[in-house]
Amino acid sequence: MTPKYIDLDNISEEQLLSTRMMDLPIAIEGTWLEECVNELYAELDARGLAFHPDCYLADEWLTPEGEVAIGIPFYLAHPALIKLERRMMLEAEGESKLWCMQLLRHEAGHAFSYAYDLHKKREWQKVFGSSQEEYGNTYKFKPYSKSYVRHLDGFYAQYHPDEDFVETFAVWLTPDADWQKKYQGWKALDKLRFVDGLMASIKGIKPIKSRGKKLWHQKNLTITLGKYYKKKYRHEQEEFPDFHDVQLGKIFTSLTDEEWWAFKKDRRKNKANQTSFPWLQEMVTAEELIRKHSKNILNSIDRCTGERKYIINDLLKNIALRAKQLHMIVSQPQAVALMQLSVYVTSITMNYIHTGLLRGTRSRK
Repeated sequence: MTPKYIDLDNISEEQLLSTRMMDLPIAIEGTWLEECVNELYAELDARGLAFHPDCYLADEWLTPEGEVAIGIPFYLAHPALIKLERRMMLEAEGESKLWCMQLLRHEAGHAFSYAYDLHKKREWQKVFGSSQEEYGNTYKFKPYSKSYVRHLDGFYAQYHPDEDFVETFAVWLTPDADWQKKYQGWKALDKLRFVDGLMASIKGIKPIKSRGKKLWHQKNLTITLGKYYKKKYRHEQEEFPDFHDVQLGKIFTSLTDEEWWAFKKDRRKNKANQTSFPWLQEMVTAEELIRKHSKNILNSIDRCTGERKYIINDLLKNIALRAKQLHMIVSQPQAVALMQLSVYVTSITMNYIHTGLLRGTRSRK
């Protein structure tokens, strides 16, 4: 049956969420993504490389393991889908041209590795390690290490030998990166020089494998957007241990039920009297403080850790809810409480990255 025509410029969110991914009238051609892909190809041409990886719309950024095609998230093909992704996940990965090009260069590194079997070369393995090393759900990184380039957020080059290579490749490919100067004195410079020589060795040479399967292609996915986002959020959401109580007790003051109702009663009186007594400060609950400053906390931790915003946002919501359940109030200067809360959330986020981060479960790469 031919699907009903969908006007993405004039569709409600409810209708959009009930739409199957395969029925979305989207394509790379004719959009800003086509310009990005063509720019990637121009960068490869400028380096004398004879391979252009095929690009297609998928459910996420990926280069399937062993394949040579680059999957670009479907939502980037239309503003309405970018808006939905941002609302559901707090950000749309790759939504700016700069960000998109960074990710395309990264995925191109995987495609080149598979197209020319670069990861099987003994010299490659001496520099980056074994490509057969298992992709785990976690990875530990050293923020100040100079043995790895810094391209994508989250010190992604330290995740796996394959990621070390493709991140190095991406830096090498980036126009005007001036990596010789930027990485002077770093061990990562040796890797960049190796990639420079490796690419020179395949310059103008056709790949061993130029075509591959386009897995998780948007046009083959029958899942509705509503179910897709439920699955995506559930899959990548962290179930944190229930240890917030102890830490929150060090930042805020927990009241009994009787004290809590007395507190709320007194606060209502204070609000009523503030016109007559402007020096009377409003008492604040821990939940109110967290929700009021959650955006600033979220952005700060996102910049420091590189973790996805919706993960941090979900953590802050859980903490705010727990603070409300425990009848917590702010009994110290708000600036001090905010500083302590930020430190705590940052430590939890880093613990999440090191012990519970779900990456690479579908050979995302």
